[in-house]
Amino acid sequence: MKTKYYIIGTALCSVMGLGLTSCNNEDYLNVDPYNIIEQAQLFDNDAHAKATLNGVYDMLMPNDTYDGDWGFKPNLFTGCHPTIDTQATGWDKDWNSQNWNASSTELLSGWNHVYAGINRANEFLAGLAEAKNLTPAVKTKLEGEGRAIRGFFYHWLATTFGRVPMLGTGENYINTPEKKRAETYTEMWDFIIEDFKVAAELLDWKPMDGQYGRATKGMALAYLGDAYMWEAYRLTDGANGQAQDAAKATQLYAQAAACFKQILNSGTYKLNESFTTLWDPASAWGPEAIWVEQLDEGTNWGGWGDLTSKLMLKWYTACPENGGWGSLYLSWEWYSCYEKGDKRRAGSCYTGAVPQIDPNNPAYDPQYEGWYEPAIYGVNPYLQEVLGKGNPGSATRAFHFYNGEWAPAIWSSKMWRTASADYQAWGDGHWSPTPIYWKRLPNVMLDYAECLFRTEGENSAEAWNQINTLRNRAFGKLEDGNETALTLKYMPYYNQFANWVGRSEDATFKKERSAYPIPFGSTVATVEDAQTYYTALKAKKGFDSPVWKVAVNTERRKEFNCEWSLRPDMQKSGFMADHVAHNYPKHYSGTDQIKDEKGNVIADAPIKNDPYTNRDYDYNDMKMDMPIPQDELLKNPLCDQNPAYLGTK
Repeated sequence: MKTKYYIIGTALCSVMGLGLTSCNNEDYLNVDPYNIIEQAQLFDNDAHAKATLNGVYDMLMPNDTYDGDWGFKPNLFTGCHPTIDTQATGWDKDWNSQNWNASSTELLSGWNHVYAGINRANEFLAGLAEAKNLTPAVKTKLEGEGRAIRGFFYHWLATTFGRVPMLGTGENYINTPEKKRAETYTEMWDFIIEDFKVAAELLDWKPMDGQYGRATKGMALAYLGDAYMWEAYRLTDGANGQAQDAAKATQLYAQAAACFKQILNSGTYKLNESFTTLWDPASAWGPEAIWVEQLDEGTNWGGWGDLTSKLMLKWYTACPENGGWGSLYLSWEWYSCYEKGDKRRAGSCYTGAVPQIDPNNPAYDPQYEGWYEPAIYGVNPYLQEVLGKGNPGSATRAFHFYNGEWAPAIWSSKMWRTASADYQAWGDGHWSPTPIYWKRLPNVMLDYAECLFRTEGENSAEAWNQINTLRNRAFGKLEDGNETALTLKYMPYYNQFANWVGRSEDATFKKERSAYPIPFGSTVATVEDAQTYYTALKAKKGFDSPVWKVAVNTERRKEFNCEWSLRPDMQKSGFMADHVAHNYPKHYSGTDQIKDEKGNVIADAPIKNDPYTNRDYDYNDMKMDMPIPQDELLKNPLCDQNPAYLGTK
């Protein structure tokens, strides 16, 4: 990626047109739009310097130059698909079987996208350092934000590709066209740590000027702690790691814990009372959001050319029989990992109308540890839309939906929730903001728990307390007593939606609905203690990992499905191999069709009635460092390839 760029102040609306937030506020930002700023004016006053930084923030959003699907591709493919909890068909299916390679277009587009952002950040920081006319307080905050954003871009590269070339302040691929990768993981992570450390020192808990989208101390600390954990992982059991140093790793985990403790003790963030509302419009700027990309903000209504809307992201994740493209499916193994009463499942997905999971059907498959859930059975409860439109012959009436290739008949509601796949779907008949959470408070809570387990031992009371707190929210305990307030906050959108799409008289979608689609309040008397539950689960599944690691990572599976932190968090915990081996044992249920010797189809394959995932490959932990894109190797001869991909293209 060796293209020259120009820092341009972008048109700002609400969240600076960018949608990154690490604060909580009820008022949206309104500022005047900026046009191109002359080079000599970029840093001549506070206003111009702030506008110049907007050109760096601009790379946090999708764009047509580098990666129009940023936030979904490559992020879903690298951040979720390798866990197999999320799945795909077509050319995307290679991401479920470790068949990605150096020529994968998603990897190159992501690489180019973030290095463009790093180049902008480097030139911004270089210009800022020479600025003479800025208010000292403003200059300090701008440096903190610039370094936090650069750290964010490098964090994605480092957690995706392993060691990468580290371009410093003032460097770009014009003045530094060739550069080696960092010699060691420690060298790379120390660079990233320094950026977040400085940012955390320079920034406040509340964003500068009260504007949504700006990096804050909370964002910097969350990523600083994460970076400490990644360096520790590479010094211990990290595949493709370096010389082990357990003592230094323990120190790094303690430093990470201190970062997370600052966040938890700051009083800046708190859990949403309800997990099921996190992707609702009224939760766009909820109290647990630390760093989130908010697509479709303000009055942008989901047009094809509107990159701040990215309507296609909704259709990538929607059920094909309801107008979607079906690029995202969820596994039945993931669906089965929830305990009865855990509302995170109902708030994350909907299933096809599969007869085998109907408890009134004698063919009900008892392997499911979950339970029949009318709210999500064959319907999108948020829109009251039947999956497959009620057709008895619907392809959703099987464990695996067939759309040219088999895929689990489960779809995520985190992105396809308020975008109707039926009513006026391809026009302007809806407004459906889509939050892409990079860091939520639960990320910090589970990272903190892991650090305490590593430094204090498996019986750390505070670590188990963090998990139990999160589980209480998952089971609706924070909703208890707040049902009326939650309904008043979250129901208006759904009632307005009925009018927008012409369904105000629909018998199944009444004009004034009184109850939230997934009723608020707990359905269980008590939530089983986490240590007790996961001790039993470890024994039942046969995991090789200690109980605490099973607990932390199973909670991550339940909490962060279809969020881009899932694979990185499970990897840095050293749990991926154990997860794949025991949650997805090698299994094969047949080909797509059974044919006779003449090629005639004589029967459907059993896969449609088999909930298990076909895994016929041997998991390789080394491949969790994705291959350096072939295009980069050709243009930058000093850059070398990761060990697992030597000799591949």
